Amino acid sequence: MNSQQGGSNSRPLFSLRKRISKTKSQIVLILGLVLAIVGYFGPWVDHKTAALVLTGQDMGEFVKFLPEVRAGTVPMIREFFYLPPFAAALCLILLMASKRLVYPLVVRAIMLLTVLGLAWAMLPPVWTPQLLITAEFRKQTVAIAFCLLLLIVHSVLRRLPSRLTVVTMMVLALLGAGAPLWQFFAAREAVNRAYGWPVQVGWGLWVTVLGFLIIMAGAVTLFGVDGH
Repeated sequence: MNSQQGGSNSRPLFSLRKRISKTKSQIVLILGLVLAIVGYFGPWVDHKTAALVLTGQDMGEFVKFLPEVRAGTVPMIREFFYLPPFAAALCLILLMASKRLVYPLVVRAIMLLTVLGLAWAMLPPVWTPQLLITAEFRKQTVAIAFCLLLLIVHSVLRRLPSRLTVVTMMVLALLGAGAPLWQFFAAREAVNRAYGWPVQVGWGLWVTVLGFLIIMAGAVTLFGVDGH
């Protein structure tokens, strides 16, 4: 009798702890996304002259003009510099669609607008519809179209198992942090030569990486909560 009462009393406490853990995960995931996005638009190559500052977005265009990249002596997949907005947009869509993490309507509206902004950020600085289907920009166009399509049908993603959603976010965060970081340091010596001196790595790069690591931590925590 006492054991039954003890079990019934512990269930509300366990449920409360689970809700608190999920709330913490919600906050951590949003914090990570904010940092990743802010970092992407912050300086990756810093300089006291504003015109020589390069953001994460700028890097995707800048590297293709480096002589070493043009000659093929520096291995470069410049589209990797667009992985942070792509990964962040997909993470936001997954959060919007999550049936376990229910965000307030205002927050969801901000998420939607942010996804649209991130999709826009993957466009080249100057573009036309004809330019977007050329070989040079086709991958970016496909990434943008994929984000917008997923945004339109995101309610369908509610059917995904919670753990699959969490694992997908972990993979996206890993790609968003790792791939552009690798490409940045692969191109750093070529960038140094283009500037004529060793460039200073800007805070934006590190904040982007930190943001995605926080997303991974939040996803891992959420994975553990869903596992109980």
